[in-house]
Amino acid sequence: MTTLLWESGSAYDFFVALYVLHHPGDFGLRPTWAAGMRSRLPAAQRADLERAQAFLGVPLPWLHALPPEAKETAGALDALAALPPATRLPALLTHPQWPPEARQALDDLARRGQITPAGWEILRQAYEHVWHPRHPQAFTLLAEALSAGEAFGTALLDALRAFYQAFFHEEETHLRPWLARGLADAQALATRTDLPTLLETLSGGVRFEVLEEAPEVVLVPSYWSTPLVFYGQVTPTRWLMVFGCRPPSQALASGENLPPTLLHRLKALADPTRLRILRYLAQGPQTPSSLARQLRLRPPTVVHHLQALRLAGLVHITITRAGERRYALRREAITAACADLESFLHPDSHPSSPE
Repeated sequence: MTTLLWESGSAYDFFVALYVLHHPGDFGLRPTWAAGMRSRLPAAQRADLERAQAFLGVPLPWLHALPPEAKETAGALDALAALPPATRLPALLTHPQWPPEARQALDDLARRGQITPAGWEILRQAYEHVWHPRHPQAFTLLAEALSAGEAFGTALLDALRAFYQAFFHEEETHLRPWLARGLADAQALATRTDLPTLLETLSGGVRFEVLEEAPEVVLVPSYWSTPLVFYGQVTPTRWLMVFGCRPPSQALASGENLPPTLLHRLKALADPTRLRILRYLAQGPQTPSSLARQLRLRPPTVVHHLQALRLAGLVHITITRAGERRYALRREAITAACADLESFLHPDSHPSSPE
């Protein structure tokens, strides 16, 4: 029996927003808009954040471990500032799935400023197992930052504070009501559905076998993560999922006049390869490798198209305990796409379809 827990706090969105602005394509955002938001920061702090985002994702275990009063952004930054500078990056990195020897290597590095080549290899394996870095030089950049110790810890905190003052402080006021509403709506949904359905609904079509079997699951609303989710293990017995609560009709980028969900779906459906993928998925669930064989495409190419379909909400995903992903057609989303287009073209005669 899984125990369901709840959290809310703008600090989660602070780190999610950092990730989104440095990986805009994953969220269907224009890179030029994201670059414009980042340009609000002074050049030095902007460069430090771009460097950190090459190897640092959303630090879910660290955020979850904060006391409730520190889960607002200002409190989280104060908690980070209270740490010795050389331990700040290790604190954000440490993960419950790391073996004791990896944690010891990280602690030795923070205290002494150096470790053996064997220690670096232990850290590399632990880091890549948990963080799944996408940047080809992620661990090299991480090693440089860890080796800099106090200097990088000081620069990182300065950059995070600059991001808060230049951008997120104002954004925080806007998103707080949506976080409260998202939490309340999700809690109400939890009273009338089972856990697998709840997780699949909040995630927009993802089934997590590992979360369904976890002793404890923590759910956290996020304005910035919509339509995707962040999830991971935060204690030896507890998993956490950050789910999107931004309404489908609202865009992150100011000045966007089209509903984001409709735009993502039309873009996804306009690609011939994605249409072929949907046709195969209509026949039954498939893995990326099986689709690659049928389409005679390289697996990374297929994964790219599947990510676009996921962003558009056109596919169901089952993530197995072993980490394998199986995709299936989300038929109700195809119907919703047609209804949303009709509603957009004739707003007075067709109310928006529910998501």
